[in-house]
Amino acid sequence: MSLRPYIPIDIDNLPEMFEFDFGSVTYKIQVAYNTVMEAFTIDILTAMSEPIIMGEVLVLNEKLWSESSDQRLPFEDIIPMDESGEETTITKDNFGKTVFLYIDQLSPDDVDQTNGVLNG
Repeated sequence: MSLRPYIPIDIDNLPEMFEFDFGSVTYKIQVAYNTVMEAFTIDILTAMSEPIIMGEVLVLNEKLWSESSDQRLPFEDIIPMDESGEETTITKDNFGKTVFLYIDQLSPDDVDQTNGVLNG
């Protein structure tokens, strides 16, 4: 059982576009696999299909869209990660199995870094 909620991705059906609500705001998200770079990418658009950020490469444990100050982006931190801490990269073999797009609502103090469980 994961400690954080995550955005489900059907990697067998890429590219996949879907709507996702962050709070009261609906976004369109597209996840794709770039065979040249051998990397997963993500696009985020407004509900009216206006591009916000296109082609961001997913990097393990790095917050999405961290380089942008676009006010239209969700306030939530979305981080591709493996909560067990075992994976070192995102691959076709682990994305959607052990690596997920987590909505990181936990502070570092909430999780015991040794065993990956909630403190308290």
